[in-house]
Amino acid sequence: MSSTIDVNVLASFSPIDGLKKENRHALANKTEVREAADGEYLFTEGDAKKRAVYVLSGAVELLEASVCKETVVGGTPAARNPLSPVLPRLQSARAQGKVEYISIDSDLLDVMLTWDQTGQYEVSELRTQGRQSDDWMTILLQTKALQKIPPANIQAIFMRLQQVNYRDGDVVIKQGDEGDYFYVITRGQCSVTRETPLNKDGIKLAELGIGDTFGEEALISEAKRNATVTMTSDGCLMRLGKDDFKRLLNEPMLDWVDDAHADKLIAGGSAAWLDVRLPSEFEAGHKDGAINIPLYFLRLKINSLDTNQTYVVYCDTGRRSSAAAFILNERGYKTYVLKGGLNQSGLAD
Repeated sequence: MSSTIDVNVLASFSPIDGLKKENRHALANKTEVREAADGEYLFTEGDAKKRAVYVLSGAVELLEASVCKETVVGGTPAARNPLSPVLPRLQSARAQGKVEYISIDSDLLDVMLTWDQTGQYEVSELRTQGRQSDDWMTILLQTKALQKIPPANIQAIFMRLQQVNYRDGDVVIKQGDEGDYFYVITRGQCSVTRETPLNKDGIKLAELGIGDTFGEEALISEAKRNATVTMTSDGCLMRLGKDDFKRLLNEPMLDWVDDAHADKLIAGGSAAWLDVRLPSEFEAGHKDGAINIPLYFLRLKINSLDTNQTYVVYCDTGRRSSAAAFILNERGYKTYVLKGGLNQSGLAD
């Protein structure tokens, strides 16, 4: 039988301890404690599911080719970090006796960390009236379209989003009009209809609710709106202007390198590793010789970096590192971003 995890327990894990308090609460509300019986596998070698798995209680064996390489016991320092985080998994995780554990969407966690650390913009400044800030954050960060946005642009997008309140029956976009905004629903519901020669009242195409997005087709294709979207309740939408949408939803101008290329740059002395993860993540494993400046400290510590030095920036997935590289590039630094991060490349140089 599963149960929701206590937020204080969740905060004991890395890098979850680096989240803002309200974001940890939002994550705790969506995280359930699971149980594994003796001999049951939490995951197997080669598994590529994007999940961060933590041991709460009991012991888990980490196996390579059926040979136990390490045993992680809940409540110990080793259990603070996710089990075998590199994807595809380099190890299998097998319960040794009864085990309690949690499994978190690592993409969602990484997006939360990236957003928390890309600037000082407060959620409360954009809070939808009548909703808690963690609800607002969760809605937007779990919107599939927003999760696909290049992380280096996250701060700029949130700064440019406009909050608009609507009444039941209001037409948000009308078929045949020019495209002007991309929309995210944060409160209320909408109906999507399309007028046809045989049906002037419009055929209902979809009902949209909280977290759904619309309006991108006309912006991307430079065509007119192909449907009408009408509010079916009082609600609130966040909208992003056409120019911002087209500029900020494109991959930022970053130089990506794979592990082999990065190793050549480092070995040749033409670049240095820059790890922008939290100190707890860095201590658990990092590239040899890497400098550790967490993303949220980067603006404060940027002057400690050598402007004549090229940096290969990395994190676990490439999200935080691309955000860091964007910040550095704006200030004249030369950077590369490790494609896929440590979860794909591993720690070996």
